[in-house]
Amino acid sequence: MRHTHLAGALALAAMSAMAAGAAAQETVVRIGHSGPLSGAQAFSGKDNENGARLAVEELNAKPVTIGGKKLRFELVSEDDQGDPKAGVNVAQKLADGGVRYVVGPYNSGVAIPASRVYANAGVVVASVASNPKLTQQGYKNLFRVNASDTQLGSRMALYAAKELKIKTVAVIDDRTAFGQGLAEEFKRAARAAGMTVAGHEYTTDKAVDFTSILTKLRPKNVEAIFFGGYAPQGGPMARQIRQLGIKAKLLGGDTICTAEMGKLGGDAVGANVLCSQGGALLDKAASGPGFKAKFKKRFNAEPDVYAASYYDAVHLFAQAMQQTSSVEPAKVGAAISAGSYQGVAGTYAFDAKGDMKASPVTIYTFKGGQPSALTSY
Repeated sequence: MRHTHLAGALALAAMSAMAAGAAAQETVVRIGHSGPLSGAQAFSGKDNENGARLAVEELNAKPVTIGGKKLRFELVSEDDQGDPKAGVNVAQKLADGGVRYVVGPYNSGVAIPASRVYANAGVVVASVASNPKLTQQGYKNLFRVNASDTQLGSRMALYAAKELKIKTVAVIDDRTAFGQGLAEEFKRAARAAGMTVAGHEYTTDKAVDFTSILTKLRPKNVEAIFFGGYAPQGGPMARQIRQLGIKAKLLGGDTICTAEMGKLGGDAVGANVLCSQGGALLDKAASGPGFKAKFKKRFNAEPDVYAASYYDAVHLFAQAMQQTSSVEPAKVGAAISAGSYQGVAGTYAFDAKGDMKASPVTIYTFKGGQPSALTSY
């Protein structure tokens, strides 16, 4: 009887040794994701997370090896609720947990304060948050993988002036770091392009009723209203513009360039709504259709605004790890700063601040509730 126990124990020991050997041949790289996974913007947070998840799964299937060891990527996704305080807590949690690579935060208001925590912990961050202040803080290893508000707001203004021949506009912003920054950039570029800014009103990113500010703008007879804010407000705003009989077009940035805008705004969201989004057209990008097909197959949904950018960001990290034969954040960050990565949504090459050297902007309108690209501008 004792012999069988011994044989069993030996077999177990051998299996443990094999498992330990396999583990020794593997380096785990945890990729953090911080985004709004609950609340009104959860659709964006989940879409972004799915983009990162698809990349992680692909890298693990490849697999990637460094120094004879296989890298096993793990996605650690946290809900920052689109809230600055929660976002700083998430950053601290990820940093304390040893996560050294992060995609997100999505919201500028979250990314700006959270970036200090990440910088202090030596974390490499790739964010789509577009407020120019994010990269003006001087943090190393912080990369904006998207156009900034300067590009999104100013290109929308140029398109409105040159292509739509709009002369008078009004501006509404939601007072978030993102909305305010975007609205100011639009206003500056609109005036430079010869447009009159006839009014600037303020709301919040929790509001649903915009009748009082729209009623204030109505007698100004503006041809367009630019909204610095997100789709959960943009959709109802489009409905209320129509209900009040205001003929103005509704313009905005990337955060209203989403199917959610059509869902919330119904038939009040059509050719009357225009928005600017960073990146070239996915359909026109060489690997765009392939990415869309993979994403659809895996998640049974179309990728929304930034899924491709998050997917690219994870691959950007992995390419730099291979180039440096290291998972050390300082080495990997330096390689990203100095190098270039050809992704689905664009070519990622960064200036000294961590902004993309070239980020095309695409102007969209809506057809059948879905964003429909007009032109890259």
